[in-house]
Amino acid sequence: MILDWAAQTPVLLVGLLILFLPGMLALASIGMRGLALFAAAPVFGTLATAAAAVALSWLGLPWSPLTWVATMAVICVVAWLIGRWLGHTPPETPAEGSRRLLIAALVFAAIITSWRLAAYIGDPDAISQTNDAVFHMNAVRYLLETSDASSLHLSSVIGGTGFYPGAWHSVVSVIVLWTGTSIPIAANTLTLVIGAVIWPLGIAWLTRLVTGSSTAAAYAAALAGVMQNFPLLMFQWGVLFPNALSTALIPAAIAMVITLPHWSSTATRTGIVVRSLVTIVIAAGALALSQPSALLPWAAICLVWLTFRLLRSAQSRRRWTNWAAAGVLWIGLAVSWLVLSRGTSGSHWPFFRSRLEALLDVFVNSQVWITPQIGISVLMLSGIVVAVRRPSLRWFVVSWIGISGLYWLVAAVGNATIRDLVLGAWYADPYRIAAVAPIVVIPLAAIGFDAIVQAIISRMRHRATLIRVLAVSVLIILVTALVLIRPTPLPSRSSPSYNDVSRYESSASSYLSDDERALLEDLGELVEPGARVLGNPSTGSGFGYFFSGVDVYPRTWSAPQGDPSWQVLAEQLRDVEEEAAVCEALGDLGDAQYVLDFGLGSSSAGRWEMPGMTDFAGQEGFELVAQEGDASLWLITGCAQ
Repeated sequence: MILDWAAQTPVLLVGLLILFLPGMLALASIGMRGLALFAAAPVFGTLATAAAAVALSWLGLPWSPLTWVATMAVICVVAWLIGRWLGHTPPETPAEGSRRLLIAALVFAAIITSWRLAAYIGDPDAISQTNDAVFHMNAVRYLLETSDASSLHLSSVIGGTGFYPGAWHSVVSVIVLWTGTSIPIAANTLTLVIGAVIWPLGIAWLTRLVTGSSTAAAYAAALAGVMQNFPLLMFQWGVLFPNALSTALIPAAIAMVITLPHWSSTATRTGIVVRSLVTIVIAAGALALSQPSALLPWAAICLVWLTFRLLRSAQSRRRWTNWAAAGVLWIGLAVSWLVLSRGTSGSHWPFFRSRLEALLDVFVNSQVWITPQIGISVLMLSGIVVAVRRPSLRWFVVSWIGISGLYWLVAAVGNATIRDLVLGAWYADPYRIAAVAPIVVIPLAAIGFDAIVQAIISRMRHRATLIRVLAVSVLIILVTALVLIRPTPLPSRSSPSYNDVSRYESSASSYLSDDERALLEDLGELVEPGARVLGNPSTGSGFGYFFSGVDVYPRTWSAPQGDPSWQVLAEQLRDVEEEAAVCEALGDLGDAQYVLDFGLGSSSAGRWEMPGMTDFAGQEGFELVAQEGDASLWLITGCAQ
């Protein structure tokens, strides 16, 4: 496995360049340096790529390597011009501690998190055997074939209209266009970039800004990959690629906002306003085009910080003005929250824990039945104690309370209004909300660990540097042991049961078996161009378009709801010679000529049994075209004129 992943190093490097290079060029031109530059670069890169896709589509230009490069060049030139106007003087961001320790911790985080994610995925070309993967893989294929990566057109892959956040899909497509690799390999290498590079950089930068300590940032970086909540959980459940990208960007997006005061001493009032607006637009735009639900915790945490800052710095004559400003901003967030919640299909998941159990989950970090993460929880609680005692850190404790409250609501409160209006942006999905917890847990754990180390240093002052090096070393050893030894099966939302097998693993009992995948990969050679192929989406047939480019219908995991023609086929297609309604239904669905038989299907949640789409052997009106094991492709001859 290691050699297989090592062979994808060029693809990985291209993914890093796509997300980091435009941002590093643009942000360096406006004065960012060091950790801030590296952590903020993928925020800018994500926005630039996703926005370029929308702009090129609007201009009628194709999505290609050439147009991507040209657009990035234009964006970087504009950034340089803005930087020239604003001035290049970097802000004062004092931070005690060793930068070498921080770099070492970031390298460790990249290695250990890459290993954890790669071990779960397995082969570099594996696909997640999950519902959402069908849509995401097909969407990337669609935008490559149409040369249109706009978030305004992405849902057209399944006949939809309107906005769908396409940042992840556009980045994957650029990787494919530049390297010629397959979509699964591009998606899986991007997974490593998201979890092992973007996330640790962001969490380290946020921690350094919160604490003013590079040493604490190093502790946070070392801890970045230890929690199952994120990044691993987002690639186990769903699979939630857009949520994974947006969540990984949140720490840096928060840091971009709270670093703004550091620029105030080096800029004019106009420069401060412009820089603030540009920064907020970059951060918000990247999150909105990745997954809009990420805007809510980002904005809430930023507002907690701003509220504390306004009220702490206000003079008596300005206190009421600052209170009013904070109130207006919070009202704006509440309105935005309601709009985003009402903009989804609403709450899909019921509560599953008692109120006391959900509260305990928060303190031991056992959200959604994750095995209690005791080590990180002890450090987190220590960090909370330290932060409460320091006025400059109290705002972060309030942020932790807010994020923890979201999980408590989704896990333990069944009120329909709360679930729709407060939790609707996440479909009231506890997994998505549980994944946000490390944004506040890891910095608090780093604060707690730093306090322990400082207590030791206070007794041995002449060996402070050695103790810090030993502390990072011990933390690295402990995290390595935890990642290698601690099992991380996917927990069930509704009960304390676990899926020990990776959802990327293909077997006879998985969503899509090896035989079924082989048949789907060959579809382009088995049917004529333009032919439509039917299949029960509950059996994984929806992956067909992504693998072959053939029009396999449906192109998603879900059966067409409320379509009487589909219902006829689902129940009676195999009786085409006896049921006249079948041919009419086939005509209604694009004169489909072929059907895949991957079995009856399943009656579990999100699955359907379709007796009309299986057991064609011996049935009149069907001709076997190809077969791989139990998977087969049939030509429908019963309606031929």
